[in-house]
Amino acid sequence: MTHRFDESAVAAILRHMNDDHRDDNLLIVRAFGPAGTYRSARMTGLDGAGGDWAAVTEHGDEVTVRVDWPGGAITERPEVRREIVALYDEACRRLGVTPRPH
Repeated sequence: MTHRFDESAVAAILRHMNDDHRDDNLLIVRAFGPAGTYRSARMTGLDGAGGDWAAVTEHGDEVTVRVDWPGGAITERPEVRREIVALYDEACRRLGVTPRPH
């Protein structure tokens, strides 16, 4: 059974990702989502198995992108940061982008 984080934790993580890491959201979608060009992306949810993003394509369509956590299933809130950083690093590697320091 997939772990569900409490609503306040999810809301805080989503707010942080969508306010402070908009470019990272887009990078993750570009690397892990269906091939294509995206205008924007926002994180819309997460659970112990992975994260969810809504991405707007170059044609204005919205697609949902689900990405599993690279390290496997998680159950603790601090693990979310570790897994999102790992997604960011892998997205940079896949796209040939130099990652910023963490």
